[in-house]
Amino acid sequence: MAAPPIYSSFSVPVVSAVPSVNAFQWSADGQACFITKAAVYLMTPDHGLNFDPSGALRAVSDRNKGSQTDEETVGWYRTLVQFDRALDYVWPEHSQSWSAIVLGSVDISLWAVTLSPSYISDYAGCILAALSSSMDFTLWAAGRNGLKREWNKIMDVTPFLLEYFSKDENTVRALKSQVVSIKWSQQADFEIRPAPLDNGSILVAGNRAGMILFFRYHDSKVDVAHAAQISDQWIVSLTTSSWTCLKPGTCEAHIAYGLSDGTVAVVKVRQRLKEGPSKSDNTIELTVEGDSEQVCASDSCQCTTLEWLETPRGNILVYAKPGLIHLWRPSAAVNVWSGEQHLTVPIPPSPHLSTAMSTLFPLAGLSYIRRRDSLLLCFADGAFRMLNNLFTVPVFDGSVSGGDDTMDVDSSTSTTSLSMTARQIFARVEPEKVDFELVNRISGMVGYDGGSVVAWVHEASRPGDMSYKHDAKHNSVFLVAKMWDDDADGNDEALLGELQGVLESARFAAGYAPAHLLRPFFFNLTSKKLNKLHARVLALLSVPSSSAEENVDHSRNIDIAPWSGGLQPEMRREFRQSLARHLFGWDEMLRLRMKLSMADFAWKGSDSDEKRILCGGVAQTVLNQISHRILRTVVRHLTAVAGCLGPADVPFVLRMVVQSLLPGSPPDLMAEGQALALKLNIGGLVSESNDTPNVNPTTDSEFPDADADAEGETDLFHSGGLNEKCPACQAEVPPHDITSAVCPNGHIWLRCSITTFLLATAFVRTCTGCSRKAFLPLSSGGPGSGTALPQTARGWVVEELLEAVHRCLFCGNGFVSVL
Repeated sequence: MAAPPIYSSFSVPVVSAVPSVNAFQWSADGQACFITKAAVYLMTPDHGLNFDPSGALRAVSDRNKGSQTDEETVGWYRTLVQFDRALDYVWPEHSQSWSAIVLGSVDISLWAVTLSPSYISDYAGCILAALSSSMDFTLWAAGRNGLKREWNKIMDVTPFLLEYFSKDENTVRALKSQVVSIKWSQQADFEIRPAPLDNGSILVAGNRAGMILFFRYHDSKVDVAHAAQISDQWIVSLTTSSWTCLKPGTCEAHIAYGLSDGTVAVVKVRQRLKEGPSKSDNTIELTVEGDSEQVCASDSCQCTTLEWLETPRGNILVYAKPGLIHLWRPSAAVNVWSGEQHLTVPIPPSPHLSTAMSTLFPLAGLSYIRRRDSLLLCFADGAFRMLNNLFTVPVFDGSVSGGDDTMDVDSSTSTTSLSMTARQIFARVEPEKVDFELVNRISGMVGYDGGSVVAWVHEASRPGDMSYKHDAKHNSVFLVAKMWDDDADGNDEALLGELQGVLESARFAAGYAPAHLLRPFFFNLTSKKLNKLHARVLALLSVPSSSAEENVDHSRNIDIAPWSGGLQPEMRREFRQSLARHLFGWDEMLRLRMKLSMADFAWKGSDSDEKRILCGGVAQTVLNQISHRILRTVVRHLTAVAGCLGPADVPFVLRMVVQSLLPGSPPDLMAEGQALALKLNIGGLVSESNDTPNVNPTTDSEFPDADADAEGETDLFHSGGLNEKCPACQAEVPPHDITSAVCPNGHIWLRCSITTFLLATAFVRTCTGCSRKAFLPLSSGGPGSGTALPQTARGWVVEELLEAVHRCLFCGNGFVSVL
């Protein structure tokens, strides 16, 4: 690889963070998050997104100007979280003890950031937890536009802890409230379908008192779910493994922690989901199982890295100390090593690439490469190393693994090759001339596509220059680049295999957004490669039609118990939560939405009309599958609450009934729509004598003829039914299409993707993936959240449906509001 491609590189005029594997990480929403001294930057790649493409930052500062093409560059939506501490409390006021002193308050900087799984914030996104050098522990969440607008602080956790431990003596209270390490676990999958919407993740924090605190997030705040006294040493680092389901309703995970005396240990935690009489009464109980298992004894050398790797054969704990990499497995498996592996970091390549290269620098990032069973390690001095054969005999690429097995020292992934490639990239993006004294100080690195492409943040520094440098003169560089050439190494087969695996195994309960799961494929399927593999990609996306016998529709198994009471707040809450759970909690729905996103992506990248027609056919079939499942879910919920429906709900119910009767709908769905119409005595739609719909033949995307009333029946179509008034000229808008509408005078209107009513307001939410628009829920409190709804859409069912849907019903991506 003569000139490694650089896909993005631009300056970030800030002081870089202390190098750490957690200084740069991916959120479950697919946002790249890296910390600097005073802010957190959130960068969203534009792969698969159709929101404001002109607003994406697309820059490559490369000395080799002719080596890039427009197709290779990556666009980014950028926002940041600025930390300006409000001095509501100072630690000396709580304790004058030397053990409680906080020197980080002198020059406050960010220590650590961790992100929650997706789907748990008010806007169905991630929550960001941040920790500063002054031990200020805060929670942040995106507002109406998490891509480009501000994030808001939703809770100060430190004052909450001071209150929580208020019964303790002052010094003990201060030590218990001084958090020094944080980590948010993945979402727990209890193997219950549809997946409950209860938050099964935990925010874990270690403090100066030797305690591990387990927080549960709910309703924009956290509560202490459990507090475990572990040691009398500081908990300086911790990490959580993924959850393993022991049986439906019970999950288990391992919490690894490092103490200030160098001890590393693992403690097991278990969660049990207890379902109540109603879905809103579910509780999750957390317990610590048994005593800690020691992994490394006290050696007065703190670990600089502590991270769990999730591999196909189980979790592996990676922890690092200066000059050493340690691997540990919690349990043995067939043909897999168990216990602990110690590896000495290979010496830097000779000759040294810069004056500061050493084996003693901390790790700045790591990335597990599944297709190679390898671990890419990035060190703070700019050196890269590859650790191979994690399942069998872990060994550094370029080292002797024992016996007659010797790695190729000239391979593209040896320490020398990787470090030289990183140095080349560094020299190409730096504005000044790079010499031996200039060090590529990397503060954070993450894998980008699960393969050879990585992203990192670096700052050029001269260790020999001892002069003071003001914060305003610091400049970091964010970049995405390829480290080695893997195109000729069966990469196409591996890529298709990974795509198939994701489309067949994605789980809603894992808490990952479609944009995050599909990023490697959006990135790697360039126009050239996509058209080369076009037929094989479409084969992976194809699904049987709704009427085909081989079609397995999960929505047929949805059973909603009829509601016998009146219209009460508790009933509305149950209705909303049940809708949300059945619309999003099924794994099949997530996989169909991902297939639709990939089909749309393939359509845009196709190089011929013939291929676009094929893509369109696949996309339409998938879209029909999604639409019919959504419709069946809503119809069954409406049937269950038929006794609570009032006149204001009739227009929406009428829409659902009519859509279920459209040609192309599965026969059983048509029967359910007919039954709902008869139950509510909606005339003009169903003939009671033969139970056949009185609609004219239309396409799948069209409403029936608005004049198709049965003789002698009430004209619900015109009296607040399907017909609507044009907001511009008040002419009646015929309901010929469920996605858009045109009045007789030529005014064109979009329809709400959730309710199908006309969108006659600027205050809407837009899907970042497919650009579909919808009304704002009333709880958003925005200017268009209530009054923007047309008169025919102000029933309680529409209100609860808008509250239940916080992600796009068709592609699963999040909404943003521009106004």
